[in-house]
Amino acid sequence: MGIPVKLQVFEGPLDLLLHLIDKNKIDIYDIPIVEITNQYMEYIREMEKQDLNVMSEFLLMAATLLDIKCRMLLPKEVNEEGEEEDPRAELVEQLLQYKMYKYMSYELKDRQVEGERLLYREPQIPDEVMNYVEPVDLDRLLDGLTLQKLNIIFKEVIRKQSDKIDPVRSRFGKIEKEEVTLPEKLDYVEEYAREHRIFSFRNLLTRQSSKIQIIVTFLAILELMKTGKIRIAQEQPFDDIEITSMITESEED
Repeated sequence: MGIPVKLQVFEGPLDLLLHLIDKNKIDIYDIPIVEITNQYMEYIREMEKQDLNVMSEFLLMAATLLDIKCRMLLPKEVNEEGEEEDPRAELVEQLLQYKMYKYMSYELKDRQVEGERLLYREPQIPDEVMNYVEPVDLDRLLDGLTLQKLNIIFKEVIRKQSDKIDPVRSRFGKIEKEEVTLPEKLDYVEEYAREHRIFSFRNLLTRQSSKIQIIVTFLAILELMKTGKIRIAQEQPFDDIEITSMITESEED
């Protein structure tokens, strides 16, 4: 029996994983990956009818969990220092960082609510005081001022202004959101398959310019495989995936 769930409850796949960990009272440093993966997949099945643009990141996390699940069944890898590597380590690190930022957002939200309770009184200063301008004695003010002193003051002001500029962020302009749709990517991959007939899955992904492009390309590959327009093969575990086009000449026309 499926678990009823509303997608808007979770802000992303890490939020869903934290929910499952808290619900099952699991030690985040020792995640039972098989149990968590099974529960995560039940939630994914309930989301099958949702928009693919929302589902893509959840599907990517599902693939990550399945990959970790497979690696847990294999002999553990040993690093250069002779220590066994835990396939869950990277996921645990992501969860800890997400949890930290999530609770920081709660703290900022509480401070915002407290700040909205503060009231300020408008200043009531007489017009005579507001309009008062202290007289300036220019002779006394400019006494002893030379061009050399003016040059020193000017350089000091310029230096302070330069210190205010972020040396990293100031080099970047406005970041535009990249829009890519599944139908467009389906046409792109199908045309690529017509031209190459047999090609590498890894090479296809390396041609993509961003993370969202890779995700939608992966979804397009799954859709074309489902409709029988391509066939995939992998000789050994962790080898590159070879994709063969099954598009006939009649379909090309």
